[in-house]
Amino acid sequence: MTMDQSTPRESWQAEYEAKRLEWRARLLELVHRFKGEPDTLLSFHEALALRPRGEHHLGLRSIEVDKVVGSVDRYEDFHRHFLPRTPHTLERWKRLRALQLSGVEFPPIEVYQVGEAYFVKDGHHRVALAKATGQKYIDAYVIALDVPVPVEAKDTLKDLILKAEYAHFLEKTRLKELVPEAEDILFSTLGRYDILLDHIATRRYFKGLEEGREVSWEEAVVDWYQNLYKPTLEAIRKLGLLAEFPGRTEADLYLWIMDHRYFLAQELGAELSPEEAARSYEARFGPWWKRRGSGLKAWFRSWGSRR
Repeated sequence: MTMDQSTPRESWQAEYEAKRLEWRARLLELVHRFKGEPDTLLSFHEALALRPRGEHHLGLRSIEVDKVVGSVDRYEDFHRHFLPRTPHTLERWKRLRALQLSGVEFPPIEVYQVGEAYFVKDGHHRVALAKATGQKYIDAYVIALDVPVPVEAKDTLKDLILKAEYAHFLEKTRLKELVPEAEDILFSTLGRYDILLDHIATRRYFKGLEEGREVSWEEAVVDWYQNLYKPTLEAIRKLGLLAEFPGRTEADLYLWIMDHRYFLAQELGAELSPEEAARSYEARFGPWWKRRGSGLKAWFRSWGSRR
């Protein structure tokens, strides 16, 4: 692979393709800058923040090129779509392309697998070549990390950071161990899992007062999920609330409804059930036609009581 076996024709073809690749990289860089999105590969360091429980070698596999989205140590040398970012990486890509055109076969790359995503340990230019030429699969020696949260190939840097926060939450609560059927709790914005930890701590405190005993953290976690989070989730689904707030998650709505429930308790002097709080939240903050419908119902009830 290191010996130059290409002919002038193949070198010219590689040069032409490299120029087109360079222009494409510049265009995509402008698009990402306009959108305010990062334009580098995902860093394996962010994947390690997901608190992997271990790793195991899967050996030689054929993996999907589209799912190779990050790098162990060269994430700044390539654009988000594995386009060469520097003159050095572009020159290296060009030499490999000329060799490929001459019929040279390359050895497998080496990757870490994190969920559905792959991070390159060795073979960055071979991946860049595969992506640029539309190759669907590539041979790779795979080391899989066992992570506690789902990771997808389409995840952005923000997604990985959010999931790292979720992994920390799971480590603190042991929710998946205590409630194996518990659903994933995913937010659309950062810094929300600390609020959930506060909810659990508050639940633990008041449950201890009500029952006149010391309530363990583990018991409070289960009680919070089974009697607060899960019923609210069921109410959100029953009312179809998620469709009314595009771009948000069920966990986002849970926090908003709990805040609303707290203020209603202060205002009314009574604590509403999770479903009652969800219905009240929808009536106050849902689509305008539902808010208007709720207002008309209240007017008719008031008018009927005066008759």
